[in-house]
Amino acid sequence: MLLRATILSALIAHSVQASPVPLGRRELGGVLICNEPNAQGHCEYAVYELDTCYDLPPALINNAATFAPDGEAFFCNPYIMKCDGICRSPQGCTMGPVSFDYSHKFNLTAVGWNHYITSFDCHLNQIAQGDSGQKLG
Repeated sequence: MLLRATILSALIAHSVQASPVPLGRRELGGVLICNEPNAQGHCEYAVYELDTCYDLPPALINNAATFAPDGEAFFCNPYIMKCDGICRSPQGCTMGPVSFDYSHKFNLTAVGWNHYITSFDCHLNQIAQGDSGQKLG
């Protein structure tokens, strides 16, 4: 009984002295891109510099059913052309902003964009209040 109490005391003392490992803050611009919905299949994750255009990796060009930015305050615009390309589509060349809150980020097949994304750029959210009090950005 004394041995068990000594071991238990030593374990408690060790756990009290141990300091938690500080968690580093994630960098802004992390995006997960996969060729199948729900982050399945071939996936690539990277942190991208904001305000810079990136062509998708070759295995994901026109083949990205998951396009999921991290939860920080930024959004990305997926495009149908390469970064140095010229938009020639009468409907526009982006599906619009995709952020952590976008409901189809894990299933772009729902909006038909899984066969279109070729490049993207990401930008910091800029929140401002318009005259109506609506958030702009």
